[in-house]
Amino acid sequence: MAPKIFIDGEHGTTGLQIRTRMAGRRDVELLSIPEAERRNAAMREDMLNSADIAILCLPDDASKEAVKMVSANNKVRVIDTSTAYRVNPGWAYGFAEMDKDQGDKIKAARFVANPGCYPTGAIGLIRPLRASGILPDGYPVTINAVSGYTGGGKQMIAQMENADHPDAITAPHFLYGLPLTHKHVPEMTTHGLLDRAPIFSPSVGKFPQGMIVQVPLHLDNLAEGASLESIHAALTAHYAGQDIVQVIPLAESNALPRVNAVELAGQDTMKLFVFGTPGTTQVNLVALLDNLGKGASGAAVQNMDLMLSA
Repeated sequence: MAPKIFIDGEHGTTGLQIRTRMAGRRDVELLSIPEAERRNAAMREDMLNSADIAILCLPDDASKEAVKMVSANNKVRVIDTSTAYRVNPGWAYGFAEMDKDQGDKIKAARFVANPGCYPTGAIGLIRPLRASGILPDGYPVTINAVSGYTGGGKQMIAQMENADHPDAITAPHFLYGLPLTHKHVPEMTTHGLLDRAPIFSPSVGKFPQGMIVQVPLHLDNLAEGASLESIHAALTAHYAGQDIVQVIPLAESNALPRVNAVELAGQDTMKLFVFGTPGTTQVNLVALLDNLGKGASGAAVQNMDLMLSA
């Protein structure tokens, strides 16, 4: 019998993208609540407790409510895409490539916290350098990023795409999170193995899907002997054997005239780049991904498949 999967919040942006990725699959059975019944609490609780894996695509409070509904039912495993459990030590963090054994942790877990889109790129760049000792304690990390507007959910999609919306956004690009208290900062700090919170400056561009995350570094403030080459080597070694996260060769990176934020739109992979000029003291680390792919829905399906393979 095929395992049963219930997407709680399937009519939202992330849920719809998960359904798209699972369309045509015969190895799982998708449980579904009609949109007209999506506020039917009894039906929702029944679906949650009938599933082998429940994927929660909900705001934080609604995710916590859903977890309570299945807490006594040990048969149900959970993937939560909200920020509610991403730094909770009782939950496996759903970034399979983060460490060599992370995929096994996800495979064995009952509760998996799906990473945020920005943190996937930031942690993907930072953690290998912390683990290798290249990025020292106390380094003042800064993270600059731009996302496609679908990351803001249905409300922002309407603001961007409907010129008649009462709060329409006409700007081609804008910064937000200006008080430097973005909800992803704890996640980046914890799973990036940082001992101080980074300065995180997020922004949104007028394109639906795609993302660029940048982490600029000063080589002379890193571990002794750190170089463009040693940083690239550390990333390459960390992701050796992985097919979803790809570290682009230095020569190929240096030949690029630009990095296109929408290059991986619709894909579930991530590219990592190391930019800089040999002999200088500055390096720019760049992650390229789809905010709804490896940054959300694609990661959820990857985590589901790992859990089903246990």
